[in-house]
Amino acid sequence: MASLKDMRNRIASVKATRKITKAMQMVAAAKLRRSQEAATAARPYAERMATVLGSLASKVTDKNSASPLLVGNGKDQVHLLIVMTAERGLCGGFNSNIAKLARSDANRLIAAGKTVKIMTVGRKGADNLRRDLGRNIVERKDFQGVRQLTFAHAEGLAKRVREMFEAGDFDVATLYFSEFKSVIAQKPTALQLIPATVPEAAPDAAKGASAIHEYEPSEEEVLGFLLSRNISTQIFRGLLENSASFYGAQMTAMDNATRNAGDMINKLTIAYNRQRQANITKELIEIISGAEAV
Repeated sequence: MASLKDMRNRIASVKATRKITKAMQMVAAAKLRRSQEAATAARPYAERMATVLGSLASKVTDKNSASPLLVGNGKDQVHLLIVMTAERGLCGGFNSNIAKLARSDANRLIAAGKTVKIMTVGRKGADNLRRDLGRNIVERKDFQGVRQLTFAHAEGLAKRVREMFEAGDFDVATLYFSEFKSVIAQKPTALQLIPATVPEAAPDAAKGASAIHEYEPSEEEVLGFLLSRNISTQIFRGLLENSASFYGAQMTAMDNATRNAGDMINKLTIAYNRQRQANITKELIEIISGAEAV
């Protein structure tokens, strides 16, 4: 059985750990609000862009002349998986859930005879996938030391993806991130970037009458610009959703850790008091026995 000194040291250690987890919980809660507002504000823009893309894409009559970003390059052999995770851990299953979804899709594609390439965004994504899919990782992007992710970071990633597509390095690109639902719920999501996933144009509401828009320059040029812009927008949305999901998951994980540390301190304190009382009782018995012997 551990000595009283060892038990005191253990209690002091757990108390110190509880202070750390409590502090991390409060920091995550403070950053969560800002990240949640940013992610929520980005959703309408991304959704509206998808609607405009769908409207323009429905007017494209010649698929052969359409942008490859919309219709693809006619092949479906090489898949690029862009897996976005956090730079840090201590956030429950946040990173592992995204990696699990990407790993499942990668294994399915490999089983179907496809070639899979992986671009990881965030240190934890590479760490999670290195063991069984390390040979498939072609690029790693880390944002360690970046205090706040901006659209410029997303644009840099999008530019690299477009360069790889134009060079023929892949045929289909899919983005993996965690969509923020609530503090206790984050949904791992896969979104196809290339060819672009655009909603079908809604049918006209009133006897074929619809608003007529004139585009300058041509609709094809506007569509080409928006398709390129859409990649940056969706990547930026994924970064913001991931940021909010990470802080929500971390706040929940640190709250659970703080509660568990409190329970452990209570149990250790009870055990310490029992051991101390037993030692006192033993010493009293020895004193009384010695006095009676005299």
